[in-house]
Order: sequence, then structure tokens, then C-alpha cells
Amino acid sequence: MADRFNSLLRGVANFFRFIFWLVAAGVLIVVLARWLLLPSIEDKRLAALQALQKERNSKALTLIHRKETITFLGIPVKSYIDINDAEAVLRVIRESAPQKPIDLIMHTPGGLVLAASQIAHALRQHEGKVTVFIPHYAMSGGTLIALAADDIVMAPNAILGPVDPQIGIFPAASIIQAVKRKPVADVEDHTLILEDISTKAIDQVNGLVFSLLKDKHPAKKAKEIADVLTTGHFTHDYPINIDRAKQMGLTVSTDMPKSVYNLMQLYAPEGSGRPSVNYIPFRNREWMSDSEPDIHSRFNW
Repeated sequence: MADRFNSLLRGVANFFRFIFWLVAAGVLIVVLARWLLLPSIEDKRLAALQALQKERNSKALTLIHRKETITFLGIPVKSYIDINDAEAVLRVIRESAPQKPIDLIMHTPGGLVLAASQIAHALRQHEGKVTVFIPHYAMSGGTLIALAADDIVMAPNAILGPVDPQIGIFPAASIIQAVKRKPVADVEDHTLILEDISTKAIDQVNGLVFSLLKDKHPAKKAKEIADVLTTGHFTHDYPINIDRAKQMGLTVSTDMPKSVYNLMQLYAPEGSGRPSVNYIPFRNREWMSDSEPDIHSRFNW
């Protein structure tokens, strides 16, 4: 009886050992496949970026945040503007010739104020012309960076967003309003501290936006735009489209180069399951010449 039981245990152990090595082999195959495929996508992106540089005689770079598949598990994560982005963009600006035009293609939900502020300051101080291209959206910190550019070019349906500071999960302006609606004696110390931080945060970002705009607009107009964008006139996710941006006084255009659209096609998320949007691939003669690759044949956008 004992021998039969031990034999059964050995059989179960061998089965699970087989499953373990089967899964390990599958993971290894996936990792190797991704390692072999990623360079080809990166090569396409670099080639598209190089084409844009050649077309515009500029130094082109991207600041693109969207869901990407990471590790062998393929877990989608959202990225945002962080200090590593700031370091990379500042390095590109520092290594570019002072008079060299810079083209920044931006697609981002925003991120850290510190990082966005560093990038904005660096772009503003660059002697050459700075153009920011927004094919889809540049919210929050992305808008802050766009305000530092000499030219903001948006796709016809692209959007910017308010740059009002957020304290934790709450808008700074809303924290201030909440405190104003109660007698101070009824407000907890914690909330009063948040109100003090919120006031400082709004003043700081307001001053930063004004400094980015004052050389491009009369002082009164620059202050008006800064107030609208930073003091809680809108919810933080309010979409500022072309018409609304122009009404506010921002100088924006829709002269988006076809090469920017082509580049963005290469950032469509791939490998994360069924795409949300699908269509029959086509070659748009207006956007592509016969010599250009038909990127629609591989990437869903």
C-alpha cells in the first residue's frame, strides 16, 4: 500500500515538474520573441523620427506616454512625465546646437510638476525655435510644456488641459474653496495645512505659466491666461480644444506634418490583446507616397 502511495506521489510530482518546465519554456519563448521583435519597432520609430528631422532640419524628439506591455506577463501600465523624462529631454537640449530648431512630439496625460517645469524652462531658454506637436492630447504637465514653445501645433481634434495643481487626489482650488465655506474653528488642522499648501502651489504654478507667456503676450493677457489655466476655472480633465485655446488667447495652429502622424502610428499599443479599435488596413495616398512603408498593415491605431 505504501509503495503504491509513494508511486502516486512521484507521479504527481513529475506531473507538476513537467508543468513547471513547460511554463518556464513558454515564458522563455515569449521573452526571446519580444527581445527579437522590439528592435524592429524601435528601428521604425527612429527612422520616422529621422525623416521628420530631415524634413524640418531640426532636432526632433518624442515625449509619448501611453499603455505599453511590460515584462513577460504583458501587464499594461500607464506612464506619465517623471524626472527620468526631464533628464532625457534636458540632455537632448543641452547637446543640441544653440540655434538648432527643436521639434517635440508630445502625447501625454501629464505628470510631475517638477519634471514638467524643468522641461518647460529648458525649452524656453533654448535659442533656436521650439515647436511642440500635439497629435492627440497633452494634458496638465504636457500643456505646461507646450506653453514654453514658440509654436504649438495641434491636430484638428487634439486637446490641451488645465494646469491647476492637484494635492493628492484633490484639486488645490477645491481645497481652498472648501475651507472658505466653513468657520476656521470648524476646520481640522490637517485641512488647514492642505489649504496652505494649495495656496502656495497655485501661486507657484501661476507664476510659472506667466513667466512662460509674458514674452509672447502683453503682460495683462499673459496673466489672464495664467489665471484661467491654474486657478480652478475648469476641472482638471477639461478638454481645451483648438477653438477654446484660441478664445483664451493662446497661439496655436493645425499645420501638422504628415510625418508626425506617421510617427504616431508606430506607437500604437501592440501585443496587449484585441485592439479596442480595428479596421481594414488601407493606404492613404494623401498621407503616404509609394516609397513609404504601409505601416497600417501591421499596427492598429
